[in-house]
Amino acid sequence: MLLREERFLYRRIADQGRAVLGIGVHEVVDAPSFDQEGRAMDWTFGALPYEWIGADGTEARRADGGPISQWWIPKWVVEWRGQVVYLHVHPAHVQEIQERRDDLHTELLDPDVELAAHWTERTDRTNYMYHVDRLMRHIQRGDIYEVNYCVERFAHWPSLEPFTAFQRLLHRSQAPFAAFHRDGDRFILSASPERFLAFDHRQVIGEPMKGTRPRSSDPEEDARLRDELARDAKERSENVMAVDVMRHDLSRVAAPGTVMVRELCGVRSYPRVHQLVSTISATIASGSGPLDVVRSAFPMASMTGAPKERAMQLIAMAEGVPRGAFSGSLGFFAPDGTGDLNVVIRAIEFDRRTSLASLRTGSALTALCDPASEWEECVVKARSVLDALRHA
Repeated sequence: MLLREERFLYRRIADQGRAVLGIGVHEVVDAPSFDQEGRAMDWTFGALPYEWIGADGTEARRADGGPISQWWIPKWVVEWRGQVVYLHVHPAHVQEIQERRDDLHTELLDPDVELAAHWTERTDRTNYMYHVDRLMRHIQRGDIYEVNYCVERFAHWPSLEPFTAFQRLLHRSQAPFAAFHRDGDRFILSASPERFLAFDHRQVIGEPMKGTRPRSSDPEEDARLRDELARDAKERSENVMAVDVMRHDLSRVAAPGTVMVRELCGVRSYPRVHQLVSTISATIASGSGPLDVVRSAFPMASMTGAPKERAMQLIAMAEGVPRGAFSGSLGFFAPDGTGDLNVVIRAIEFDRRTSLASLRTGSALTALCDPASEWEECVVKARSVLDALRHA
C-alpha cells in the first residue's frame, strides 16, 4: 500500500506503546480543526519545516500566499496500541480500502541489502571552528546565552531504498519518536529520540533534549558515561536554558499557574546514545487551542538557543542555507484528543529524483563549551544514524 501512495507519515510514540501511520491524502488543509475540548475534528497529520515560524514569530508563506507547513487528512490510519492494531478509514475511502486490503501485508524489508554511501561534509572542521568562533563572540558579548549550530553531510546515493533503510534504522535505533515521511519523491527517515510536544485534550507536555554521550559496549564504561552526562555542568546549563525558553513559550498560551517542570535533566538511554531530557507540562488556556501552542513554541527551544529570536538570526547567518525539514517537526492530531509532534533530528532526507541524501547534526554552544568537543558531538550523532544503516 505504501509503495503506491504519494504521501504518508509514520510516527512512533514509544512511551505510550503506540505508533500511527497516516496513508494517502483525502484532503490538504491549512491547519487542523479542533473542538472546545482540544479534540481534532479528524485525523490530521503535519510536516512543519524549521522555517515555518520565523525569528520574529510570524508564519512563513509561499509565493502564492499559502502556508509552508503541510497538513493533511489521510485516507486511512493504521494505529498500533501495544499488541492491538486498529484501522481507521475515512468514510470516503471505504470501498478503496476494501479493494486494496491485500496491500496491507506487503513485506518491504530486504535484510541483505547494502546501505553504504560516501558522505561529504558541506562544512568541514576548519569552517566549523571559524563559525563557532564568531558565535562564541556573540555569547561573550551577551547577545545570546546559547545557540544550536548545525552542519550538513551529503551523499549521492542512487542505491538507497527508503523503505528498507527506515525499517533497519528503526529496528537498530529503537528511536522513541521515529518518523518516516514521504511526499512524492522526497523522503524523511528520522530516528528521533526527541519529542517536541504531546497533547491530551487540553493538557500539553514538552520535552526539550540537550546533552549527549555515546553508549559503550562495556557496562562499566557505559555507566561512567551516563553518570558523567548527569553531572556535567555545561550539559545541564544547556538543558536548563532550553527549559526556560519552552516555559516562556508555553506560558503565552497556558492557563495561569499551570506551567510546571515535571523533570529536570533526567538521563534517558537509547541503543547508541545517552541523552539529557527535561519535561514541562501546562494546561491550554481558554480561548487557545493545540495549534496555538505549537505556533507559540515553534521552532523548539532545543534547536534554536536563547534568547530565541536573536539565536535564530545568528543561526541563519552561520549556516547560510535553510534547514528545511531538519529541526522541524512531524506529527499528528487525533479525534480522541491526543497528538504528538517530534523533533526532526537524526534524520536522512532523500530525494529519489536526484539520488541526493542529506544528514544534518548539531550541538549547543554556550560560554562553557569546548568547540572541539562540540564538533565531536556532531560526528557522534551522525555516526549513530549511519552505523544503524550498515549491513549486519
